[in-house]
Amino acid sequence: MRRNGLLAWGFHGLFIAFIAAPLIAIVLVSFTGKGYLSMPFDGASLRWYRALLTAPEFGAALRVSLVLGVCSASIALVLAVPAALALSRWSFPGHATVQGILMSPLLIPNVVLGVAFLRFFTDLGLSGTLLGLVCAHVVVVMPYALRLSLAATGGFDLALEQAALSLGASAFTAFRRVTLRLLLPGLASGWILAFIHSFDELTMSTFIASPSLTPLPVRLYLRIEDSIDPMVAAVSTLMIVGALALVIALDRLYGLDRIFAGRP
Repeated sequence: MRRNGLLAWGFHGLFIAFIAAPLIAIVLVSFTGKGYLSMPFDGASLRWYRALLTAPEFGAALRVSLVLGVCSASIALVLAVPAALALSRWSFPGHATVQGILMSPLLIPNVVLGVAFLRFFTDLGLSGTLLGLVCAHVVVVMPYALRLSLAATGGFDLALEQAALSLGASAFTAFRRVTLRLLLPGLASGWILAFIHSFDELTMSTFIASPSLTPLPVRLYLRIEDSIDPMVAAVSTLMIVGALALVIALDRLYGLDRIFAGRP
């Protein structure tokens, strides 16, 4: 308190409250027992959470989003690890250009990516397919996996890997038993952030999804177009809780301060 001062603590408290207020409002609305958006000041109800059990379209959309998030985050991480190792260990002509290209999806609006993928996948016959959705999501979430992989590899001591090689381990064994284990906190955080971003992706998915293959955010958007009821708030609350649980689990396992500082 003495270090930051009362004014600084008050400012940060107000800032956090301003950021968290919409999320808190969504959670409160999800517990209303009324048929319209209303704060549950007259008593909480699980009506709309029970209604989710009788809404098969949300269950199917959830399964699509889970499969899509796991596949795209895993593929993005598999591609990000060798790219991060190459970018952090070697200097070569075009180093900055390669890194910029890999991070460029962050600079392109998702609506532009959605239109481009729609045209591209239509020509290939992949529009509205799981393969097309996975490929598009890999492009979008790749920068998140790569950024945290770069943070992990940048803080890695090469002497540890060289020591394993000098003791007779093969290059693959040294990578698997030394390098990969020490990089695991950063790689795990990259996977989780990529998964969350893929699970929450709406704009681009709207262009390339199909009626038989609809991710959960697109299903919510279609629901809002027809009617706005507290069921949308209930689904959103479950998504918020799920994302929070993943971040807390990551913090308990590895520590977020160590991960984002790039320390293995």
